[in-house]
This record gives sequence, C-alpha cells and structure tokens, in this order.
Amino acid sequence: MELLITSIILQIPTVGYILVGGGALIVGGIAAYFASQAIIKSKGNRVISDAEQEAEMIKQRKMLQAKEKFLQLKADHEKMINEKDSKMAQRENTIKQKEHSLSQRYEDLHDKQKEIDAIRDNLTAQVEIIERRKEELEKVHRQQVEQLETISGLSAEEAKKQIVESLKEEARTDAMSYINEIMDEARMSANMEAKKIVIETIQRVAAENAIENSVTVFHIESDEMKGRIIGREGRNIRALEAATGIEVIVDDTPEAIILSGFDPVRREIARLALHQLVTDGRIHPARIEEVVEKTRKQVEEELIETGKRTAIDLGIHGLHPELIRMVGKMKYRSSYGQNLLQHSREVANLCAIMASELGLNAKLARRAGLLHDIGKVPDEEPELPHAIYGMKLAEKFKEKPEVCNAIGSHHDEVEMSTLIAPIVQVCDAISGARPGARREVVESYIKRLKELESLALSYPGVMKTYAIQAGRELRVIVGSEKVSDKEAETLSFEIAKKIQDEMTYPGQVKITVIRETRAVNYAK
Repeated sequence: MELLITSIILQIPTVGYILVGGGALIVGGIAAYFASQAIIKSKGNRVISDAEQEAEMIKQRKMLQAKEKFLQLKADHEKMINEKDSKMAQRENTIKQKEHSLSQRYEDLHDKQKEIDAIRDNLTAQVEIIERRKEELEKVHRQQVEQLETISGLSAEEAKKQIVESLKEEARTDAMSYINEIMDEARMSANMEAKKIVIETIQRVAAENAIENSVTVFHIESDEMKGRIIGREGRNIRALEAATGIEVIVDDTPEAIILSGFDPVRREIARLALHQLVTDGRIHPARIEEVVEKTRKQVEEELIETGKRTAIDLGIHGLHPELIRMVGKMKYRSSYGQNLLQHSREVANLCAIMASELGLNAKLARRAGLLHDIGKVPDEEPELPHAIYGMKLAEKFKEKPEVCNAIGSHHDEVEMSTLIAPIVQVCDAISGARPGARREVVESYIKRLKELESLALSYPGVMKTYAIQAGRELRVIVGSEKVSDKEAETLSFEIAKKIQDEMTYPGQVKITVIRETRAVNYAK
C-alpha cells in the first residue's frame, strides 16, 4: 500500500507533475490544488463580470446608434414627403391657372362665334340683296341690248365680232411696230454688248508669248566633248539618234550641239538625256539607251504632273487620266510658233470670263476651252482634222456633250449645238490673233504698223510718224513753219479718213497731229 502511494503521480496545474514520496505529502498537495482552483475561479468570475458589463455597454451603444439612424431616416422621409407635397401643390396651382385660362379662352371663342354668326347672317342678307339687284341689272341690260339691236340693225354677237376684229387689227399693228423697235434696239445693243464683253474679256486675260522652233541648241563646256559624243566611228551619235528619233548635228558651232526634229517631246528627251550623259561622263551605246529610256519615263511623269497642275490651276476636276496626260503633252507642242499649253490656258480663261458675262456655265466653258486642241497631241497620227479627232477623244473619255460639240465645232467642221461652242470659237480666234501671239501674226502686225507710218508720211509737212499702243494710236509730228494750227486739224481728219478707207484694222486708230513752235537763241 505504501509502495502504491509513493508511486502516485499527481498532476497539479501550478506546480507541474509532483512525485509524492510518502503519505505525508498528499495532504499538502491537495490543499495547494484547491487553493489554486479557488484563485482561478475568482479570476474567472471577475472576467465574466467584466465581459457582461462590456457587453451591456456595447448593447446600449448599439441601441443608441440604431435609434439615431432611425430618427435620421425618419427625418429624411418626412423631408422627401414635404418636397413632394410642395411640388404637388405647385402643379395643382399650375393646373388651376391653365383651367382658368382655358375657360377664359372658351368664353372669348364663344363670343367670337356669336359675332361671326351675326356677320354671316348680315352677309347672307346682303347677298340676297345683291342677287336681286343683279337680276334687275340683267333685265335692264337685256332691254338695252334689244333696243341697240333694233336701232343698229345688228345682233349682239355680230357687233361683238366687229369690235374684236377691229381690236385685233389695231393690236397687231401696234405689236408689229413695237417688235420692230425692239428688234432695232436689240441689234444695236447686241453689237455694243458683244464688243464690250469681248474687250473686257481680252483686257482681263494676259498670257505670255512663247515662240517654239524646230531645233534645240545644247551647250557644252568645251569642244573636246563633241568627240566623245560622236564616239568611235560615230557609234555614240548613231545610238543617240536611233534611241531618241532626233537628228544630232555636230558642226563648227563653238561649244554647241544642235538637236533637230519636229517632235518637241523627243527633242526634250534627247536634250535631257544628253545633259545627263555629259554630266556623268560615261558615253557609250548601252549607256545611251539606258539613259534615254530613263529620261523618257521622267518626261512622261512630268507630262502627267504638268497636266494635273494645269487642271488644278484652272479649277477643272474629274478629267480622265489620259486627258490629263494629253494636256501635259501640250507643253511641248506649238501652233504657228505659239505654245499650245499657254494657248489652251488662255482660251480656257477667256471662255470662263465670256460665259460669266453672258450668264452661262463658266466651269463648263473653261473645260471646253482647255480641251479644244487636244486633237493636236495624239499618240498616233490620225487622218482626221484635229477638231474632229479631239471631239472623238472627248467622247471616248466620257466628257459632256456640250464640251464635245464645242471641241468639234471650233473650226466649223461640226454644226454648233450649244451656246458654249461659239464662245470657244471666238476665244480661240482672240488668243491666236493677239499681236505677237503667233509668228505669222507678228509679221503682219509689224507690216501694218509700217503701213500706218508710211501713209501719214506721204502728206506734205509731215516730219516724223510713230505708231504706238500696238497700232491703236498714230502720232504725227509736223513742221510748224509748213503747217498751221488750222491745217493740223484738217490733216488729222484727212489721215483718219484715208486709214479708214484703205486699211483693215481691228478696233479704232487715234490720230494725233503734233505741231510745236521752238524759239532757239544762243548766249555767248
């Protein structure tokens, strides 16, 4: 028993595991155990009490927060209800006002309806009175007509026919007289207006004069380069001529080579290719063919760019790409020495101005003016006149019928069917007939000026003559000892009369006779 007790192991929380060696220690261990249990219990009670108090405080705080939240929600709800009540009150007031207004309008309409009814009754009574008076007037009219028929011996229909016939004859006579007056006035004013429009159109357009030749002079730095261009046994020059289709003339002209050919585009290709070959220094047949082909592509691109720029400058849109290329090709073409592109641009501007003056479509007229000579720049040589061929090209590339007709009829090969056609014809003549525009016109222009001066010099007393302002004014200087003031006035009239009778000229020529008296002395 003692051994059993001594081997008991007690488990005490505060002191761990205690091995009781004897019976005497059992009582002390149990007492310590219960003491520790009492302490733990008292601490647990205190913790529970504190927790209950804290829980009570939290409960009270939460209840207060809930109460405050409830009061806040209640206040918001009451506020919202008050706002809705106020809005409803405002709406009720508005509805009441509208009801009052509508009732007032209804009363006004009712009053107006009464007035209208009264007026209608009054009008009905007046209409009845008028009908009665009308019947009385018709009865009186019939009586008067019967009396007139009895007196004149004619019925009313016969008398009416005689009056109508007489009025017709009188009206026809007046109308013919009026028409003749209008026709005469229209002829006079039409001539004046036409002259005015043409003069204003010419004055508002100024184009450069460009004289083209059939040769191009290519300048080189030294005559040594001529031998390299000719090549051994003339191989280089033959290759250049074969590639470009242009005759290359190398003669004794210092530092210059002449490129001859009637195709300006080919001459330009030959010039640019030769310039590139001379700059590069490598001149042999293979290189010549390569450079000419490259230059030909560059010139083609330049033609398209020139056509596009011309169309943009003139405000013409929607041209077919092939027409744009042909417009660019005009840059290297000439007609009687006048550059074709400059001529077409000038005609386009003249057409637009003249069409505007006449109240026609200026854009369409400008388009027809630009394209009127595209038949002169074909890719192949046609057998048709350039106006007909240009019209067919315009039809092929879907241009408007007015434009096609203007192109085909500007040299009277086709009958004109629109008002734009004569405008294009007139503007083409204006551009080509300007003094200095074409080579043949320049020669006749200079000849006319000389004839003017010679005609005035044939009179006695005339010392010098000067034709100025492109032949629009002739100044005649006479000797003061040979011609008097009265004779100067007579001389001016006689010269004007002779020019008018013997010469052909556009517009008018002003003759100014100048007579001056000089008193000269010398101080020695």
